[in-house]
Amino acid sequence: MTPTLALTLLLAVLIGVSLGLLGGGGSILTVPILAYVAGLPTKEAIAASLVVVGVTSAVGAVSHARAGRVRWRTGVSFGAAGMAGAFLGGILGGHIPSTVLMVAFALMMIATSVAMLRGRRGAPAEEGPTREPSASRIVLEGLAVGLVTGLVGAGGGFLVVPALALLAGLPMPVAVGTSLVVIAMKSFAGLAGYLTSVSLDWALVGGVTLAAVLGSLLGARAAGHLPERALRTGFGVLVLAMGALVLVQELPGAAGAVVVGVVALLALLGAGCWMLVSSCPLRTARPASHTPRGT
Repeated sequence: MTPTLALTLLLAVLIGVSLGLLGGGGSILTVPILAYVAGLPTKEAIAASLVVVGVTSAVGAVSHARAGRVRWRTGVSFGAAGMAGAFLGGILGGHIPSTVLMVAFALMMIATSVAMLRGRRGAPAEEGPTREPSASRIVLEGLAVGLVTGLVGAGGGFLVVPALALLAGLPMPVAVGTSLVVIAMKSFAGLAGYLTSVSLDWALVGGVTLAAVLGSLLGARAAGHLPERALRTGFGVLVLAMGALVLVQELPGAAGAVVVGVVALLALLGAGCWMLVSSCPLRTARPASHTPRGT
């Protein structure tokens, strides 16, 4: 085993841990790892990431389902719409220049890191009645998230979990479990689209997938013992750094340096706000107390 392959497999375990802990986020790291560590061409890295994330999410979904944390009707409806969007995104992604895909991916990573550091606001209380989601909104959200999945190889858990919690009114643990069903469905649909124009090294993809599955099982075990806020903060910082790295790799020297400078400055300002300002908007908002209203 070469040092590069060993490092790739180790990082794949970390991808799985992220998926097991948070129900998403691991996919946002899979493409850069496969592209810059394993050395795969961009489009092969995106297609391979869909295999890794799809299989890992499916395994994680089984564990969550056994614990009663999967809402099958909502997940399948959202996932079916997402599969259509992911298949279209996979076909389109095979014909878009690699640099455009990676820059878009990096910008999405940075936006995701900000959202994770800030936390979700106005999350539904776990004990309140579950609102019936609008079928049309579920379909539109699924199509949009699926398109992103197919284009850039991201499973979209960082988008699916908030959508399920806010649109479907699912408690956070159920939203995480249900999101894995959605991610698996969309990932396989996006892969089908990419395989129309890309071929894969299945031996490498299989090894990375097995490592990620192992990580997801470890993450699921650790999920009940680590504070979610600390996990999201640390992961948000990691994703921010990875996004900046991708931009440096893809943009011309001067432009890349400017981007890194801006990201570093924003990161320092954000860290100062987080640590020193009690009313910092980056802190996770406390759930608002809801006064019952007459209907």
